[in-house]
Amino acid sequence: MKKKASRSKSPKSGASAKAKSSSRVRSKRAANRPASVAQPKIITWELRLYVAGNTPNSIAAFSNLKQICETHMGGRYRIEIIDLLRSPQLAGGDQIIAIPTLVRRLPTPIKKIIGDLSNTERVLIGLDLKPARTG
Repeated sequence: MKKKASRSKSPKSGASAKAKSSSRVRSKRAANRPASVAQPKIITWELRLYVAGNTPNSIAAFSNLKQICETHMGGRYRIEIIDLLRSPQLAGGDQIIAIPTLVRRLPTPIKKIIGDLSNTERVLIGLDLKPARTG
């Protein structure tokens, strides 16, 4: 009887050989990609608006903020309304001294804007959405 030559390898050695060859292929492919193809980081804005009930200034501040966000943030924002008449203890966390006050929590650094947010240009500058004019 003739013995057949055994060509089969153990499952581990065959699997590791395949893994090594596929890792070589991946590294070659990665080397051929341009380094400048980076995914842009999507910024999500976290905003808190401190108000005191349904006063005209509070309503105006929310309306103005909503319009600014829709126009300049492209849907990448979250607004949290904090009514200090219902929860006055929350004013201490962001050191609120006047209302209405807008606090930009993210992106950092934290920024505060006091008032009804009717001056759109100042709000955009305060939120770092528009550079301040020099001169």
